Amino acid sequence: MTDLRFDGRVAIVTGAGGGLGREHALLLASRGARVVVNDLGGSMAGEGTDGAPAAAVVQEIRERGGQAVADSHSVATPEGGRDVVRTALDAYGRIDIVVNNAGILRDKPFHEMTPDQLDPVIEVHLKGAFHVTVPAWSVMREQGYGRVVNTTSAAGLLGSARKSGYGAAKAGLLGLTRVLAAEGAAHGIRVNAVAPVAATRMLASSLADARIGGADGRPADPAALEMMNTLTRSLDPGLVSPVVAFLAHEDCPVSGEVYSAGAGQVARFFVGRTRGYHNPALTAEDVRDHLDRIRDETDSFIPADPGVEMAHLLRSTTHHP
Repeated sequence: MTDLRFDGRVAIVTGAGGGLGREHALLLASRGARVVVNDLGGSMAGEGTDGAPAAAVVQEIRERGGQAVADSHSVATPEGGRDVVRTALDAYGRIDIVVNNAGILRDKPFHEMTPDQLDPVIEVHLKGAFHVTVPAWSVMREQGYGRVVNTTSAAGLLGSARKSGYGAAKAGLLGLTRVLAAEGAAHGIRVNAVAPVAATRMLASSLADARIGGADGRPADPAALEMMNTLTRSLDPGLVSPVVAFLAHEDCPVSGEVYSAGAGQVARFFVGRTRGYHNPALTAEDVRDHLDRIRDETDSFIPADPGVEMAHLLRSTTHHP
């Protein structure tokens, strides 16, 4: 089997000045991609700017014989997203891959959440993916080829205390991934998402919150904290990047899917549907009395799209016991 190469391809990686994004950029460049290393250079909370992190990653790529340019525009605005794409077009004349990785954290218990805490998180994680992908999408449609890799999170897919804004943004990226996969199919564009588990600034921030106290304000269990610390030592961000690289490659056969990646382990997340319960005269009491059947995962399935889910619903209404 041949190595997966990216010779001739151009990739944009947002939030690539450190952590996961840096690893993605280094790996893609090492396999022949020309990379736009985008990073605003701000704090974990999204405050401030600094062009040095992106420039340092570009220098690292070039020292290893790769090609890259730095970009320090913010993905949080439509103008910034267009400028990121313009950097790629000006430097290399095309765009083949977009890795939406940029993110910030402003965690708070939900009862303390304010617009100042929520809005920047949505703007960077969710709107940022829109702002960069929309102008890149036009280029990909015209050339009949493209790969988009979004970065979601278990916090959005499964839920996590103190992360209502972050979780909502990450869950939104799941919906965006599914929709873009459907729209891109006819244009040679495949769109998938990765849910990383890695030792990054974000994880360090979350662990710091845990040391301060859990969602109820009580001190975290020392044994649990030690277990988390032991786990993080095995969570090399570089072990997420091979999954991103595969999803960004022309040989990737899937679209609209989500993969968990951490510590060298890869798994698929998916949304399933139970067989459920049907009654044409349904009442609230029916839901109560048949809840176990409604929740029973035996013979559950994965609808490919809303049409498949609707077809199953219609079949169930004509074949109910």
